[in-house]
Amino acid sequence: MRKLKNEELSRLDTEAFKKAEKMPVTIVLDNIRSLNNIGSVFRTADAFLIEKIYLCGITATPPHKDIRKTALGATESMAWEYRESTLQLVAELKEQGRKVFAVEQAEGATQMQDLRPKRSDHCVFIFGNEVKGVAQEVVDQSDEVIEIPQFGTKHSLNISVSVGMVIWDSWSKLQSQK
Repeated sequence: MRKLKNEELSRLDTEAFKKAEKMPVTIVLDNIRSLNNIGSVFRTADAFLIEKIYLCGITATPPHKDIRKTALGATESMAWEYRESTLQLVAELKEQGRKVFAVEQAEGATQMQDLRPKRSDHCVFIFGNEVKGVAQEVVDQSDEVIEIPQFGTKHSLNISVSVGMVIWDSWSKLQSQK
């Protein structure tokens, strides 16, 4: 096997990306501290043609060198918006008919492997602070809670890893509905 060169990967340029059909998924970052995590989320969202990212609360916004370092240009391709209140944003998104999922460990949570997203739902996935997770009041207003199963000694995954897992899982399930 031979590794492919970047020019052989047939990736979209920024303008083509902006015009491309997006996956009916939105990501909400609820008070994320790490600029590197934010940049990683942009890069993952770009890779899977996510519709939009909302940056809420203390979550930093582009342009910033530490976001740019891990995003590798995805802040230019991805649609994003800053909102001060995650709770107000959740209310707006639900009013628009979006299905809101908090990604968190909670009583009655749906295990990620059991999630069956529908293209018509337009899923919104909320990821929380690296230490405190998704705020309880945001969990309370979500339609459902998704939990990523874990089996080791740690109580959580890095936010950028969690985003990658949930987005890949959703993308693969939504692709089968095309």
